Amino acid sequence: MAVFSVKSFARNIQIRVSRVSASYLLSNSVENRVSLSTQISLEETTDEILNRILATGENSSSSSREELCVGYIRKLCTAGNFTVAARIPRILRDKHIFITPSVYNYILEAAEGKNDIDMLSHVFKDLLISCGSMGLDLYLVVARGFRKQNSHALLLDFIREVREMDLPRMDIVLNRFIYALGKCGHPDGALLVFEDMKSSGCRPDLVTYNTVLAILGRLGRVDDMLRVFGSMRAVGLAPDIFTYNTILNSLRKMGRLDLCIVHFREMTERGIQPDLMTFKALIESLGRSGNIEEALKIFEEIKSRQIRPSIPIYRALIFSLKKMGKMELALKFSNEMNDLVRGSVAPRGS
Repeated sequence: MAVFSVKSFARNIQIRVSRVSASYLLSNSVENRVSLSTQISLEETTDEILNRILATGENSSSSSREELCVGYIRKLCTAGNFTVAARIPRILRDKHIFITPSVYNYILEAAEGKNDIDMLSHVFKDLLISCGSMGLDLYLVVARGFRKQNSHALLLDFIREVREMDLPRMDIVLNRFIYALGKCGHPDGALLVFEDMKSSGCRPDLVTYNTVLAILGRLGRVDDMLRVFGSMRAVGLAPDIFTYNTILNSLRKMGRLDLCIVHFREMTERGIQPDLMTFKALIESLGRSGNIEEALKIFEEIKSRQIRPSIPIYRALIFSLKKMGKMELALKFSNEMNDLVRGSVAPRGS
């Protein structure tokens, strides 16, 4: 078996591979198998750790190598040795051995749990180089770390370091990070990244604006939302159906029927066809403001367009009719809705 030597790897962390009993080898648990085979001690150098991981790939599948890699990384992270754990994926990459983001995910979660923002930032940037595209779950781990720190200076430094990496489709990376910050409860951080993005060479696109509008809408910051919406025109971006639905739903929640109607008219004048989400926002807004006749007109317009009203639209209309004391109409539409539900459920055995 060929043995690899990694001279550049630090030798201050050492691990022993313990014996595994015959009965244990029969276990089907990959996690337990790797856990028992990677006991922290002072008998195996970090060069040897890497050699073992590399040698595993010679005699078995790449998944076995990755399982062993995860096992070592878990033990290193448990011991607080994030620096050494983070070097393993990087050195493997230098040898043209690429591991999946799940390995990085364990280091990220461990660093986030320990509030080690430096390691969190470092590993995430290394992950961007190694994998490029990754799931939102990894962005969320990093976003949670910055939410805990709640430091605008740290966040801006991190974002600017990421931008300096000059990766392809940097807009996607920043858009996902803005979304993750909003999703994990750090909207101020998301808006900070958005403003920094505008002042840099990475121009926000329609996805960026739609994400920021949704964040502001959830916060009830209608004035800021409409200001950002207006700024889209200044940079030559045309809103789409998702933009208008976000605006309409946010205005509906705030009880701003007047602005709902204004933006609905603007939307249709632009030639954007409303969908069921648009109609639901209008019907609910009209109904709750007491304009039940207008809500009924919108409902009939849906049908005239040969569009089948959705269950949420029926429910919004029925709620408003009951609130206005129009019980007969409420019962009529309730029966229609029930027929729709029954028709959408296939009979058993079909």
